Formats: sequence, structure tokens, C-alpha cells
Amino acid sequence: MSGTTTRRCSCRDPKTGKNYGKACPKFASKRHGTYAVRHELPARQDGTRREYRRSGFPSATKASEELDKIRALLAIPDEDDPAGLMLISDLLESCARSKEPLPDYDETRRRFTTGQTLNAKTTVAEWLDLWLAGRKRLRPTGLKRYELDVRVHLKPHLGELRLDKLRVHHLDKMFDAVNEANIEISEQNAQRRAAITQLRATSRKGADGRAQRAALQESIQAMPPFRRVTGASTQQHIKATLRAALNVAIAQQAMPNFNPAEHVEVEPGAKPKALVWTDERLAHWQATGTKPSPVMVWTPEQTGRFLDFIADDRLYGLWHLIAFRGLRRGEACGLRWMDLNWADSSLAVATQLVQDGWEITEGAPKTNSGIRTIALDEESIAYLREHKKRQAGERAQWGSAWKLTGRIFTQEDGSWLHPGKVSDLFERLVATAGLPPVRLHDLRHGAATLMLAAGIDIKVVSDTLGHSDTRITRDIYQAVLDDLARAAAEAVIKLVPRARTRGSKPRAAEPPRPMPGMAPPKRPHGHADTADGQSA
Repeated sequence: MSGTTTRRCSCRDPKTGKNYGKACPKFASKRHGTYAVRHELPARQDGTRREYRRSGFPSATKASEELDKIRALLAIPDEDDPAGLMLISDLLESCARSKEPLPDYDETRRRFTTGQTLNAKTTVAEWLDLWLAGRKRLRPTGLKRYELDVRVHLKPHLGELRLDKLRVHHLDKMFDAVNEANIEISEQNAQRRAAITQLRATSRKGADGRAQRAALQESIQAMPPFRRVTGASTQQHIKATLRAALNVAIAQQAMPNFNPAEHVEVEPGAKPKALVWTDERLAHWQATGTKPSPVMVWTPEQTGRFLDFIADDRLYGLWHLIAFRGLRRGEACGLRWMDLNWADSSLAVATQLVQDGWEITEGAPKTNSGIRTIALDEESIAYLREHKKRQAGERAQWGSAWKLTGRIFTQEDGSWLHPGKVSDLFERLVATAGLPPVRLHDLRHGAATLMLAAGIDIKVVSDTLGHSDTRITRDIYQAVLDDLARAAAEAVIKLVPRARTRGSKPRAAEPPRPMPGMAPPKRPHGHADTADGQSA
């Protein structure tokens, strides 16, 4: 596959207007005209022929240098590596088609040796697509979150940039644009909310009222719909998604050994702390309708009221396990009878039901730490025995229509529980019970609060909840731990009896009593002792 060089000029005969070609009077000079190169490439995978062509070289030397580069690139793969030769040929054909300069030999050889894409001009969007394609083993919900970050934020703001040219200031510009959009969304939401409030307050009676309502409805329809702002926590997740994608690119040597996502400053997204529904917070919620925190947990008394209220509910055992052992929703729905050890009173959490959109899939727990064995108390064991008897009765009623899934908690026909429907049912039960609102996941938080309040070591609490580190437990329940610390401080103070507290009157001082075997202390001059030995 040797290459050739040719020379041509664009001179034309003034009489005929035709190109002289080799008949040009100046063609005898090698400096006249331009040079072109042609080099045959290995056939495409479908067997069709192809070649590398490029023209416009000012001299034969420059054309020869181009041919030398082509030969050097084609020599990178071993002779017995047809797949590698095909990759190099595809690269050369792409350069010829796009009229881009040939890639650097050393960089191309490095990329070829390390198994990277040979196109050094990979964009951020192209790399993110490749990275997502390699994340198929993730949980569906986790993968969808990555895809959302890529589709909504990363591609629109960074997709056109070259991967190897991505810098911190590009990321700063993206997050600045996100925050500017947040301001616009907030203003538009406020305008729409004000218009809706005005519409509700406008009377339906009279021609003026109906005309005003029609105008308001028309303006509301023209407004953008309500949208959620990209909060601090979401921005942190966007940063984490990009950081993970770029770390893989660095590991595969697809970009320089510098991750700009590690150095961009984003507003810290503090996770909401779990707060207990105290009387003061309950009064605030009743007066304003606003929850003190997105994560609220019941007091032990409120949890007891809920369990008493649902004592006859078909899924009482499920609510009981979440409330006392802190199972996640998907873990509770995915529990299997085969993982329950009656003799040891223990239950293995080995699988969960994951809601993907509205579809349900079975998968492993959220993290490796989520695969755990939890101890069960006698009350939980008793409720599970009762539930097993009830389930056996339901199976007998359904007969051949019963679906054998092996799950502890199922629908009446034995099929899987839908996690979303379980959450909806829980919210209805809470509202009917007249208790302050908590999410089903907050019932899990309540279990952690009960364990901490009972003085259980935080390592045991962390293992029961399936956290990978006690720091995660401390971070989520810091407010609860602070309350417990204050209670402990009060308890310590009460252990020491005091005769006087700050601001109270001191008691009359008693004279010091002599130690056994010692003479009584001398009285000051002028004091006389009475007959009974006491001072006058």
C-alpha cells in the first residue's frame, strides 16, 4: 500500500479557458503548482475500497512528509492485528473526509496501546454517552438520576466542549447559568401563584367578574408552568456525576490527569436533618401548615398511637418492622420467607423491590452494607407468625390463582406489593389517625431515633439501618443526637444533690464538726460557750 504524490496547477489557456494541465508553460519548474498525495487504505469491513487523498501542499517535501505520517500511523498495529489496522484506517479516512490535520503519532500510539478512542477531539457529550453506556449494571433509579443530570444539565452546558480542553471556568459558567435560571423560575412561579390566588378571589358573579376571570385564566395559560429550581443538593449531585464520569476518563487516559469537577466550588447542599415532632414544632405546623424540616419523626408516644390505630391492618407486620427495625421501603416489600430464621429470631435483608417509573424490578439492596441480618424481638416474631397464618388463609381462598412469589408481604393474591402504593396507603393511614405528617421513609428514621433514645450504641444502629459508616448515621440524626446529649447533660446535673442553686438564698451555715479524735475548733475572742457547748 504505497502512496504517491502528484503535482498540478490551475493555470488556464486565455483563449480556450481550459486548464493547461501538464502542458502549462511553467510546469517545468517544480515550484510551480501544488502537490497532492494519495495512499490506499485497507478495505472497509464491507469490503469496499478506500484511500486517503489530500491536496494543496506547497512543495514535494511537504507532500512526502504527509505520506510518511500516513505510513507511520498505519505501522502502529502489529501485522497480525487486522482489527487495530482497521481502527487506524478509520481514523485516517475520517481525517481525509473532515480535512483535519493528521493526529500526532506519539499521542495516537499511546491511545492505541491503552485501548482508548483514537479521536483526540472527543467532546464532553460523546464521552458522557460512552460513560453512561458502561453504567448499565447500576440500579435503575441510580442510572436514571445520572441520565437526568447528563441530559438536563451537563450536555446542554458542556456537551460541545472538547473533553481534553474542559476546565474549571467552564463548570463555573454552567453553575452560574443554573443559578440565574433558578432566579427566573422563582419569579415566574411567584407570578403564576399570585395570578391563581387572584383568580380564586375574583367573584364569578356579574359580567365584570366573569370578564376579569376570563382575562386572568388567559394570562395564566400563557405563563410557564410551575417548575422546580435546581437546588443546592441537586447541584452537588450534578457535580458528583461529572466528577465520576471524568475520573473514568482520566483512568482510561482519555483526558489529562486533572479533574476540573474536583475543584469547582458549588453551594454546599446540606442534607435535611431529622427533627422530632415536639409540642412546639407541632404547634408551628398547625398554625402555619409548614413542616419544620422535610425529615420529621414521631415521638415514641406518637409512634405508639399510630401502631394502635392500625392494629387490625392487613400489613401491620410491615409497618411494625419499619417502625422498629428501620427497613427501607423496597427492602420491606422484598422480604422473603426463606430469609426468615425462626430459630434465631433473625431476618436477612438480601433483596428489594425497586420502583422504576411505575414498573417494579427486583434488585439487591441499595448498598453492599444494605445486605445485612437484623435481629427480631419476640413481639415482631409473634406478629410474623400471625401474618403467615393470614397469608395461608388468603392462599387457600385464591386457590390456583394464587401467585407464589415467596414474599412475606404481598397483595391478597400473593403478587408483589407496589412500593408506590405502599407509600400512598401509609399517608392515608397517617392522615386518618390524625397524626402529624411523616413520610414512610421517616418511619425508618423514627426507628433510628427510638434506638438512639434507648441508649443503643450508634455502631449497632448504623448496622441495623444498613449504613456503610457511622458517620452517615451521625450526619442524618445529628439533631436527634443533640437532643439526647442535652438530656444526658440534664441527667448528669440531677445526679449531684445541691443545697443551693444560683439565685436562691443560702442556708444558715453550720459549724464544722470535728473529726473523731480531734479537739473542737477554737472560738473567736468574745464568743462564749453555753452550758451545752454551743455559742451564745
